[in-house]
Amino acid sequence: MDFLMNLQGPLLYLIIFFAKIIEVSIATLRIVYVNKGEGIKGAALGFVEVLIWLVVVSSVLNNITEDPIKVFIYAAAFSLGNYLGVMIESKIAVGLASIQVVVDQKDGVFLADALREQGYGVTIIEGKGKNESIKNLLFIQLKRKKIPEAVKLIKEHNPEAYITVNDIKTMLGGYIK
Repeated sequence: MDFLMNLQGPLLYLIIFFAKIIEVSIATLRIVYVNKGEGIKGAALGFVEVLIWLVVVSSVLNNITEDPIKVFIYAAAFSLGNYLGVMIESKIAVGLASIQVVVDQKDGVFLADALREQGYGVTIIEGKGKNESIKNLLFIQLKRKKIPEAVKLIKEHNPEAYITVNDIKTMLGGYIK
């Protein structure tokens, strides 16, 4: 710790910058894991996050009036850390999602079969749209990582499909490959 307290200039700025980016990225992932019910992973990430935070903040606050550049480096790294944390989270895509698709009745069974051929579980319900038109509602539960692939498949088979995607916190039963 004394090593950081005695550092000055560009090396200190780089350490603050990259450590803060890592810390905030970890914080973003921690929040996601906690929200998805993954308490142990969230707690482990929280431990690492706070360790980094304590070291970084103490180095920023040390002689802050003599070197205010540290504050701007800290703030810039905080912003970038948030951005990178969101990007990392979207790549690991923790959790489950539900896709709802509304299509004309004539297209529903064909689309459901195409999705099932690719390993997706699909439930079809008949509904009524504007002007009493008969629609098929397709419900698909899947891992969040599979959302882009499933949406692409839906759009390839039915470009006019109405699609909504929602996160699922808890799911009991059902089929997810």
